[in-house]
Amino acid sequence: MKRLTVLVSGSGSNMQSIADSTNRGILKGLAEIVLIISNNPDAYALKRAENENIKAVCVERKSFEDEKSFNGAILEELQNVKADIVCLAGYMRMIGQEIIDVYRGRMLNIHPALLPKFGGKGMYGCHVHEVVVKAGEKKSGATVHFVEGEYDTGKIIIQREVEVFKSDTSQDVAKKVLAVEHSIYPEAIKKVIENGL
Repeated sequence: MKRLTVLVSGSGSNMQSIADSTNRGILKGLAEIVLIISNNPDAYALKRAENENIKAVCVERKSFEDEKSFNGAILEELQNVKADIVCLAGYMRMIGQEIIDVYRGRMLNIHPALLPKFGGKGMYGCHVHEVVVKAGEKKSGATVHFVEGEYDTGKIIIQREVEVFKSDTSQDVAKKVLAVEHSIYPEAIKKVIENGL
């Protein structure tokens, strides 16, 4: 069983889809979530973790005097639970290089667009969908990729497309993409486990 840790900042719906897949889906018997880390004490993801009986901690940036000690605290949490794979699921902070160095090839992120299009700093959540609609794209989708030192640049593990219609609002696109995110994140984790970390 691979030990997963999920980093979240918000509602945690992708975290929930991973948890569901370890309980009764494609990750059952392959992986378990051993820890949820949030940088936001009000994240609904923490409530979800409680409901699933998963250990959760909040590591807030403001509790640390600098970025280095903040990243050190996160790394310590990951190493304390012997995390095999780290999944970013709507985690709204840049990951420190010292964490990436330890978990390179074992740290995944999900992005609500078809990378390399519509990636990079500031491209998250509703902002991505607004730009996709504005650009008149016929397709969007979701991408799971490995985490590197720059936003959304790591090797792509899996992508899935959705159609974007002229009548679609950014909220319409968001709904379609989120449904895809929920199905491909567990698939990507499975792929990483089966191909050897």
